[in-house]
Amino acid sequence: MTEHFFAPCPRGLETVLAAELERLDATSIQISPGGVAFHGDWQTCYRVNLESRIASRILWQIAKAQYRSEADIYDLTHSLPWQNWFEPHLSIKVNLAAIKCPLRSLDFVTLRIKDAICDKFREIHGRRPNIDTATPDMRIHGFLDAHKFTLYLDTSGEALFKRGLRQTQGEAPLRENLAAGILALTGWQPGTPLLDPMCGSGTLLLEAAQIACRIAPGCGRKFAFEQLKLFDAGSWKKLKQTATERQHERTFQSIFGSDLYGSALAHTRNNLIAAGLAECITLKQANILEISAPAETGILVSNPPYGVRIGDQQALAEFYPRLGNVLKQRFSGWRAFLLTADPLLAKSIRLTPSRRIPLFNGALECRLLEYKLIAGSMRREKPSNESNTNQPEILKQ
Repeated sequence: MTEHFFAPCPRGLETVLAAELERLDATSIQISPGGVAFHGDWQTCYRVNLESRIASRILWQIAKAQYRSEADIYDLTHSLPWQNWFEPHLSIKVNLAAIKCPLRSLDFVTLRIKDAICDKFREIHGRRPNIDTATPDMRIHGFLDAHKFTLYLDTSGEALFKRGLRQTQGEAPLRENLAAGILALTGWQPGTPLLDPMCGSGTLLLEAAQIACRIAPGCGRKFAFEQLKLFDAGSWKKLKQTATERQHERTFQSIFGSDLYGSALAHTRNNLIAAGLAECITLKQANILEISAPAETGILVSNPPYGVRIGDQQALAEFYPRLGNVLKQRFSGWRAFLLTADPLLAKSIRLTPSRRIPLFNGALECRLLEYKLIAGSMRREKPSNESNTNQPEILKQ
């Protein structure tokens, strides 16, 4: 039976998520700001949860209707067969997002959704689910626009970027699905040399190694759909077995990482060892201003530092031009991708990007800047136009 699903993702990654969902046999794919809607059966839902690297979670649409008041929302929620989906001993949490909603209080609407679910269970079973806002068994997501109310049951549980691989992390780490989306935007494929010269705790390297070894990102974790009454344990077991059989041997994958700080490399090394991926990547402690390309051609991708204090800004104003010189002189033939929230980088690096891709790292607006590195100046190249990022998110990630 075909069901309707919605996959939220970091803003800016909707197009690469849609391409990923198509590869995972999703149908009727529709891109929206902040995510992608699609159709599929429960086998598709299981597979997307297991194998999607870019989605934040997979939401099953269980209702959509017109509304005028909080009472309409209560009645629609109460009419749903919650008792057919999960048991009342499981805890719940309700999240609500809205765009142009005419109702006064989203907190009150959230409360009415909770009341409707609990009242339905109390009528059927004589008991109601507990509310757990930290680690609920079941998450319910509601979305309101000016006229329609849509309700989703979260099939993922914990967000999908929580792979369960990263043991330690440095300051301001990238989320795993943002790192995977950045790799997709670069067009990197296993076998092409990849370098992160400011690797921090190694999130980009970990994602690249998993991709190269064909390791399903969800193979080491649990999902909320496993607690649904609709859950097909046999089908799920076969999917996981197939994914395990597709994995490649964990050998060196032409993936390189370096960082100025030994503490950052220690984080990366610990994470790689815990994930069983230490053999796939070459690490070394090095200053990016002193390194050379590890191959004739390849892709450099990194999240350079940026500052908010005046002293930081002055130091970075000196660092960025030197970084541009290193890229131009030592990485000719490569393509470089730099993720930054600092407009100073684009102005000071003295290279002209061939693409400026708007992305969001959480609530932080960034740009992924692509540089096609050739000997000499690149300032004659004309950057592509930025797409409109001022559209509202359809759902919270």
